[in-house]
Amino acid sequence: MKKILMVCLGNICRSPLAEGILQSKLSSEFFKVDSAGTAGYHVGELPDERSIEVAKKYGIDITNQRSRKFVISDFKEFDLIYAMDESNYHNILSIIDDNEDAQKVKMILNEQYPTESRNVPDPYYGGNQGFENVYKMLDEACEIIASKLEN
Repeated sequence: MKKILMVCLGNICRSPLAEGILQSKLSSEFFKVDSAGTAGYHVGELPDERSIEVAKKYGIDITNQRSRKFVISDFKEFDLIYAMDESNYHNILSIIDDNEDAQKVKMILNEQYPTESRNVPDPYYGGNQGFENVYKMLDEACEIIASKLEN
């Protein structure tokens, strides 16, 4: 089974959406998708209501997810780790103890824009349109990821 981890700051907005979107595109028989945050602000909480609503709008239920903090053992547990932005990418790399683990960490939008290191913006302090925009960005990136993983 291939295991993929989505990581943002608080694990309530972007990474839960990315987890739900990618899992909806892959067979749960062969792939496990999870998410975490580099900060432990919201451990144990549901995703943000606005993330839940935008996911629901597209037929994805993320209400079974609970926020958790990214931990060093995630490097051993997961085959691929996708950061939502450069800040979280660098936070993840800062705790790596071996170079093999560094190869697992990627910026999610680099799947779509390989040389640009684009960030998925954090919609937390914005309105509902920010969550809609983030959903669409993540959906496009996850479509590419799913296609690569299944081939």
